[in-house]
Amino acid sequence: MSIWWSLHLRREAASVPLARRLLIGTMETAGVDPDISYDLSVALSEACANAVEHGGDMECGPGSEAYRVTAYLDGEKCRIEVADAGPGFPAASAGRPRPPIRPAHYDAENGRGLCLIEELADHVHIGNKPGRGGAVVSFDKVLKWRSGAPLMAV
Repeated sequence: MSIWWSLHLRREAASVPLARRLLIGTMETAGVDPDISYDLSVALSEACANAVEHGGDMECGPGSEAYRVTAYLDGEKCRIEVADAGPGFPAASAGRPRPPIRPAHYDAENGRGLCLIEELADHVHIGNKPGRGGAVVSFDKVLKWRSGAPLMAV
């Protein structure tokens, strides 16, 4: 069985826990192992927080732009994509590959989100939307199921 949903959210801090709760509820209902659900929910929260902070044109004011979250639970894998309307990743916009993500300094208050996503997910793609600007962060993880899960992949 497959489940997918997509949200169009305002770039406001309150949208982050909304997306996270929807993902956790979907996975709990489907019967996904709680540890996998937790890892994916933390990764989603980091991607959404980045979209809220960096994903729009600040000349129009904070919250004036939106971002999109899409999640797919399909068979043995969950794929999540967060796309925004911001400037994107500078190195990737000129047709060059994005430089590797460097961990934040141990006492930094921010800058850990992309590193956390890479640690929590199995496969991560970070880039720009083709032609229109904006960043896209997508990641997936192989699912584990609780015993007797109602929507377990067969």
